[in-house]
Amino acid sequence: MRLFHHPVSSNARRVLMTAIALDFPLELTEVNLMSEEDRRRLVELNPNSKIPVLQDGDFLLWESCAIMQYLADKTPGQTLYPQDLRTRADINRWMFWACQHFSPALSVLTWERIWKGMVGAGPADPVELARGERDIAEYATVLNGHLAQRQWIIGDSLSLADFAVAAPLMYLEQAKLPLAEYANIMAWFGRVQQLDAWKKTIPVW
Repeated sequence: MRLFHHPVSSNARRVLMTAIALDFPLELTEVNLMSEEDRRRLVELNPNSKIPVLQDGDFLLWESCAIMQYLADKTPGQTLYPQDLRTRADINRWMFWACQHFSPALSVLTWERIWKGMVGAGPADPVELARGERDIAEYATVLNGHLAQRQWIIGDSLSLADFAVAAPLMYLEQAKLPLAEYANIMAWFGRVQQLDAWKKTIPVW
């Protein structure tokens, strides 16, 4: 089974963390998003032209959280995505929340403070920075409150939800994400950073 990815993609990192935690072997193919040829080939795998993409024989699967769930379902006895219907619904809720709300809010600052300069798109836009900080405050408040009495997002057990929510925090320092005041988030993220799955997927900047 092959994963098309890039080390500094937080979406790809979600999947890699999942594979490591599941001890699920993947063949890795790095996609150079700065290469016109690699981007052309990527469109053939994913019409959205985004990574990651999982290739399992003649089956191509894109969207990071869908890939995470697929890998879990192919791993007998795993505990990251339990079979209990309500537990799965709770995990799905936070995975979807990460993709729909938290990650997009964080991505505003990562674009403005990291990628924009790297691709020559000009300086950071103060209006966009302010918007990103407002959105982060809104959703960080939700997550911080949820984690007040929990070790992990789904209570006492590590799950796919933790990987989905944590992955974009890989840009915490470089993008100067304003999360220091959210004590519960920072304590939870500290626990995530101690996991082998996190340590083994730290990119070289």
